[in-house]
Amino acid sequence: MLVGVALYYVWELISIGAAYKAKIMCSGVFVSMRTPEDVLHSDLGVDDLPALRAINATVDHSTHTVSATFLGLIQQSAEYRPGLGCTLQFKRYAQPSPVHLESASDRQNTIPSQWPVTPLTIDVKSVIDRELLDAALDWAFSEPHPVHLRRTRAVVVVHRGQIVGERYAPSFDQHTPLLGWSMTKSVVHALVGILIKEGKLALTDPVQASEWPEWSNGKSMITVDHLLQMTSGIEFDENYANPLADVTHMLLRTPDMASYAASKRLVAEPGSQWRYSSGTTNILSRVIRRAVGHSDYHSFPHRALFQPLGMNSAVLETDASGTFVGSSYVYATARDWAKFGLLYLQDGMWNGERLLPEGWVQHATTPASSIPGHAFGAHFWVQIPDEYTSGGDVNLVPKDAFHAVGHAGQFITVIPSRELVVVRLGLSRSASAWQHDIFLNKLLMGVKESLVGVDIRP
Repeated sequence: MLVGVALYYVWELISIGAAYKAKIMCSGVFVSMRTPEDVLHSDLGVDDLPALRAINATVDHSTHTVSATFLGLIQQSAEYRPGLGCTLQFKRYAQPSPVHLESASDRQNTIPSQWPVTPLTIDVKSVIDRELLDAALDWAFSEPHPVHLRRTRAVVVVHRGQIVGERYAPSFDQHTPLLGWSMTKSVVHALVGILIKEGKLALTDPVQASEWPEWSNGKSMITVDHLLQMTSGIEFDENYANPLADVTHMLLRTPDMASYAASKRLVAEPGSQWRYSSGTTNILSRVIRRAVGHSDYHSFPHRALFQPLGMNSAVLETDASGTFVGSSYVYATARDWAKFGLLYLQDGMWNGERLLPEGWVQHATTPASSIPGHAFGAHFWVQIPDEYTSGGDVNLVPKDAFHAVGHAGQFITVIPSRELVVVRLGLSRSASAWQHDIFLNKLLMGVKESLVGVDIRP
């Protein structure tokens, strides 16, 4: 029996590795428009991933698919569809139809190089110390540790609506869509807000799910707001160090991620405990699907959010059931991620139009009473997660800063008191390699240096 259990776990581990390789390769080639060789070398063969080299990956440009196989025994495939990115394939699940939008490759040469913002009445260069700002960028792209590499790929700094700092690693540039991982959760917060503004959702709405009928252990008491604050009480293991944890199984072995998450046990009364959960966000993705309706669902993020912001590169990918993977899978250029941060800096306003409901940014940055340390609001962090801090002076970052945060050190930081949006994208597989508080402090030394570390909220 022990041999059988061991073989099962080995099979699962290899299957997860093959699925990861197929998915990352597919999105890297067909969404980010990188070469297969670059993705293999820079993404799939680093740090703790060399074992993936035993899994063979094949890119088929004619069918827009990637297949990953191990000794001909285990095979996982991912398919690209314009407008929807790449999705792992599962038997008995038909792939959703492509969204009729320009493909990323069509847009590559048409993305404007100018930063499209309303002209300002002041010259931001007068409050920028270029030498100090460049020193902060140098720090971001440096590699002080020989093993735990930062692998910063893009940084964009926006002050008072203008790009004042921008840099890219070799083989990446302003046209390269990059994966935001859990920064996607913050995009879901925006989409929910838009639906609330349209009257199609309310924070107090009970979540309808076939996995929890009215009599099922209190799950019928879960509301949209519980999901946004991650206080639903639903069990979920978000341990990325465990390759068989819920989060990994959901993303790489499950065709219907919302159903998988909704089927987990209720382990606490809704609203009483905070539990960071990618599964929670994917349940929200299905709530959005039902609120929008099937016919408009796949075009909804573009129509309602990406297009108004000019996020021309943005792609929100789906699972095999057709539901958006709101927990993890938005690709966008660094400049487009900065536009999303700018929307929240401007309290949900864009070019004089209110895209998000009044007070929605405050909702994002207000922790529930059950959240330990008040570090998390509603699909945004109001403190930098501990694994991305230096553990030193807590005053390195202004207290009004808030963050969209993704796996491997993806950050959008919004600092209203400094009128700043900072985007950092990279592949810091060792979280300790990226200390975001130090980076922000170095940046702030180049912007209103005298105010570094001071809370200037009204």
